[in-house]
Amino acid sequence: MTDDQKNDQKNQPTNDVHPGDITRRDFAALLVGAGVAASVQSATADIGIEMIETDVEIKTPDGTCDAAFIHPKSLSKAGSYPGVLIWPDAFGLRRSMRAIGRNIAAEGYSVLVPNPFYRVSKAPFTDASKFNFQNPDDMAKLKPLMASVNAPGNAEKDAAAYVAFLDAQKEVSKAKKIGTQGYCMGGALVVRTAAGLPDRIGAGASFHGGGLVTDKPDSPHLLAPKIKARMYFGIASNDDERQPDAKVKLKEAFAAAKVPVEIEVYPALHGWCVPDMPVRDGVPIYNKPEAERAWGKLVALYRAALV
Repeated sequence: MTDDQKNDQKNQPTNDVHPGDITRRDFAALLVGAGVAASVQSATADIGIEMIETDVEIKTPDGTCDAAFIHPKSLSKAGSYPGVLIWPDAFGLRRSMRAIGRNIAAEGYSVLVPNPFYRVSKAPFTDASKFNFQNPDDMAKLKPLMASVNAPGNAEKDAAAYVAFLDAQKEVSKAKKIGTQGYCMGGALVVRTAAGLPDRIGAGASFHGGGLVTDKPDSPHLLAPKIKARMYFGIASNDDERQPDAKVKLKEAFAAAKVPVEIEVYPALHGWCVPDMPVRDGVPIYNKPEAERAWGKLVALYRAALV
C-alpha cells in the first residue's frame, strides 16, 4: 500500500468508538442521574450550567404520559426559554434520552422528553445497549410499543398535549417558537408534530428517522404543505442505501411546499446519534464524531428558528 493509500484509508469515515474518545461532557451527560427522583438538580460538566430535571405526568386524550421536564436552573435575561420537544427512538424514554434532553437544555431551552409508549407501560422498557436486532424475540417487544404511538391520530393528539404542557410552564417562553427533534421512529413524529401545530413549531430535526417516505397516502413527507417550521433531516448511510430515493422525495416535497429544509446523508449507521445503541454485526452504532456534527446542526437550527 502506498503512502497516499494509507492516508486515504485513515481519512475514511468510521463508526469506531474507543473509551478514550469520550469527553468529560459526554461522561457527565450519561452519568448525571437517572431521573428517578421527583425533582433532580444536576450540574453538567464543562459547561457550568445547572439543570433542573423533574419527572412529570401529562394528561392526554388517551391517558397519562410519564415524561422528563428539564431546564436551566437560572432564568435567562428574558426570564424563560424556548421550548423543545424530544421524540425518543424505539427504545423510548431512558437515561440516554434524558442526557440528550439535558444537553439541549444547557444550550438555553426548556425541554420535554415524553414516554411515547405510555399507552402500553411506563418507562423504561429495555436496555437498549443489550438489544439484538437479529433476535426475533427482541424485535417482537418493540412492535406493540411502536404501534401504540404510530396508530392513526395518536401522535397528533400526543404532540398537542405535550406542547400544551410546555406552554403552561413558567420556564417556557410562549413568545418564542418551539423546536422538536426526533430519533429513529421519532423522525416521522417530528414531521407530524410540525404539521399538526404549524403556528407553534418553529423548527424540526430528524436524525436517522424511519418511515419518512412511504408509498402510503399518510406518508409523513406528504405533510410538507402543512408545515411552517424550518426542517433538518440527517439520514444514515445504510438507510440511504436501502431507500436512495427517499432524500430526493423529501427534498422535492418540501421545495414544492416552499418550506426551508436541509437534508444530509451521514457516513454513519442508523442510530448513530444515541450513545447507548448496541453493537450491530460487530460494528458500534454510536458514532461520536458524526453525532457531534449532527448536534452542531441541531443547535444552529434552533438558534436560527426559535425566535
